[in-house]
Amino acid sequence: MQHLLDDIAAMAAADPERGVVASYIPELAGIDPNQFGIAIATADGEVLTAGDAETPFSIQSVSKIFALALALGRVGDQLWRRVGREPSGLSFDSMLLLEREDGIPRNPFINAGALVTTDTYLAGSTPREALGELLRFMRAAADDDSIHINETVAKSEFRTAHRNFSLAHYLASFGNLRASVEKVLGTYCHQCAVEMSCRQLALAGRFLVDAPLMPGLVSVERRRRINALMMTCGHYDGSGDFAFRVGMPGKSGVGGGILVISPGRASIAVWSPGLNRYGNSKLGTEAMETFAHRTGWSVFGVPHSAEGIKR
Repeated sequence: MQHLLDDIAAMAAADPERGVVASYIPELAGIDPNQFGIAIATADGEVLTAGDAETPFSIQSVSKIFALALALGRVGDQLWRRVGREPSGLSFDSMLLLEREDGIPRNPFINAGALVTTDTYLAGSTPREALGELLRFMRAAADDDSIHINETVAKSEFRTAHRNFSLAHYLASFGNLRASVEKVLGTYCHQCAVEMSCRQLALAGRFLVDAPLMPGLVSVERRRRINALMMTCGHYDGSGDFAFRVGMPGKSGVGGGILVISPGRASIAVWSPGLNRYGNSKLGTEAMETFAHRTGWSVFGVPHSAEGIKR
């Protein structure tokens, strides 16, 4: 496995096509795209890394996994009255379906749906209290109290969150936000600005692996449902492409991180800041395609091969 991770990191380092960083968030625009890290936390407790796996980065929408787990912990299946469970087929910040579907976002991983889940775990709390609960969950999952929010990134994101403000006001116009728009957006932007390294993120994702040594922070049924949503909706309008190429549940973020779960086997985190046309890490997606092909870990039973990808 270590040899495989080293191979993948070497392939990424040699690739001249690295994608484009998320320039619409000023603090992310200046990130060096010539970085790549990968880490795997296995079901038997081993952690393996390669490349820039210790470099912290803004996890952005990968945080929506943890926010969803908190929201479900608060209200259970009542959450699905306010947010759907279907792929959107549109970009992560699209407003088109909200009007057609009466303010009910398609799923909790597009921005509109994530605003609803943030509003749900925020209920009855101050933003500071809600974010403290989120951080405690992440730290418990990773067994690492050093995980924190990058305040500079959070403020940068809030200042430029015009489309997210529009989404939030639209949700509020349908009665699908309980807290004020400013309170929800402030909490959401701080949630997205959580910083982790690949090692930390792989460890934090273990609660979804469903194996005896993994953190039991949510029920087996909830793990299954979150993984299902990651498979169908975790990469926005590129979710089908990721499922086709990788075949494992995954959640991406515009910071270049991807958290991937191999049920019963491992939690895998990969990071490279350059994004593809869907807004997902270009090299991260390609790395996970190679990983899935070489290990045969796709949930669809991709055959094992040491010869690499054949398209």
